[in-house]
Order: sequence, then structure tokens, then C-alpha cells
Amino acid sequence: MKSIKNHISLVIALMSILFSLQIFVITDRAIDSYKENLSKNYSVVVVSKKIIHEQDILNIDSLLKSVSELAPDEVIARLNTGIGKKNIELLKLTLPKFYKIKLKIYPTPAEIEKLTQKFLLNKSIIKVETFTNNLDNIYKLLLLFKNIVTVFSISIFIVTTLLIIKELRIWQFQHSERMNIMRLFGAPSWLRSGILFRLAITDAIIASILIFIIFIYFSSSKWILHEFSDIGITLTVFYPLNDFLYLLGVAVTLATILAALIVMGHKEEV
Repeated sequence: MKSIKNHISLVIALMSILFSLQIFVITDRAIDSYKENLSKNYSVVVVSKKIIHEQDILNIDSLLKSVSELAPDEVIARLNTGIGKKNIELLKLTLPKFYKIKLKIYPTPAEIEKLTQKFLLNKSIIKVETFTNNLDNIYKLLLLFKNIVTVFSISIFIVTTLLIIKELRIWQFQHSERMNIMRLFGAPSWLRSGILFRLAITDAIIASILIFIIFIYFSSSKWILHEFSDIGITLTVFYPLNDFLYLLGVAVTLATILAALIVMGHKEEV
């Protein structure tokens, strides 16, 4: 009965680490997906006193992807509040040039500030509109959530690692008599400790399978997909093969390393 409890304790500890790790991975994917959507829809508008060649604008920074000039009619349509035709024609003659610029990625606030300064170094450019205020709010919230998940994951990793070490020491104590008998018969250390490694690896596999089942359920949950869709994020929550192998590798590696540390730190009876 005690052995079963020890197994359950280790499996739960490993599941906690794997669960927090996968949540971190999903959060990172969500942020990348949101950034990709932002980069597709986001653009900077540059106002110039005179015509600037598109290539000259693209040469300003490697972050720039494409440039298109906004037609005067399009600009005036946004400003038109009952202006007469004669005044519209006159406005066309005096209107500065507007350029819509797409970026390769969604920039950070620091990159936007740097890019704005580079644009304004061109004497022809009189204004740069970045439209970042509204978009930054959700993006910053996602980054904050990622930081919270990171701190949470690290905390769980430390606590559960200590718990795993404790459980492995209990197992070692339970099998100490058997290990001492094998030592008397000249069995090498790795063979005497084989039971410890087998138990650790077995529980790592069980924990990985259980986490796999949990996230397979999450990935098909309409509620979760709907929540992501509401903030403009489309992503695959869980990749069954790749994520399972990744989690399995982490669990087995961690269990093996901790078991090895227990064995190396064990003082044998003389």
C-alpha cells in the first residue's frame, strides 16, 4: 500500500511539472500567434512633404516589409465632412503624400520608437503615425500573463523536484536491504540501483501519458478555442505527437537525473 502511495505521489509531482511546462508552451504559442496576426494587420502611416521612392523608404530599416502610397481621394474621403468640390480639388494640390508601410513583424514599443526616429531623420517626412495604443494593451496583457506563468512554472518545478527527491529517497530506503545484499555479492552500483531507475522511469512514462490525455481533451474543447478566438488568436493548443514526445523526454530525463543524484549521494553501509 505504501509503495502505491509513493508511486501516486511521484506521478502527481511529475504531472505538475509537465502540466505547468505545457501551459507555458501554449502561452508562448498564443503570443506568437497574436504577434503574427498583428503583423498582418498592423501598418505605419508616414506623411511626407514630397514624393519619396518606395525603395528609399524600405532602406530606412530592415523591419519594413512593403510600402504603398495612399491615394489622395482615399485620404480626403476620411476627412470629408461636407467639403465642396472646388475645395476638394484645391486640397488635393496642397495635400502631403501619405505612405502606408507594412512591417515584417509586430514591433515592440522600443522598436517603434527607434523606427519613428529613423523616419523623422528624413527631412521630407513630417509625421509618423504608429497606431499602437489600442493594439499594445492586449499584447502587454499577454506578456504579463506569460511572465506570471513563467514564475508559477518555476515555483512548481522547484517544489515538485524536492518532492520527487524525497520520494526517491523513500524508495531507496525501502529497497536498501536488497541493495546491500547485492553489494555483498559484488554487484556494481548501477545494478544495485536499477530498481530505483526503473521505478522513476515507469512513473515518468505514466505521468506523461496522463498529461497527454488531459491536453488531448483541452485541445478539443470548444470553450478554450472560443476564448482564444475572441481575442483574435488561432492556434493548435496541443500537437499530439511532438508535444507528447517532448513531455515524455522531459519527464524521463528529469526522473533519471534525480535518481542518479540520489544514488551518488547515498552513503553505503560498511
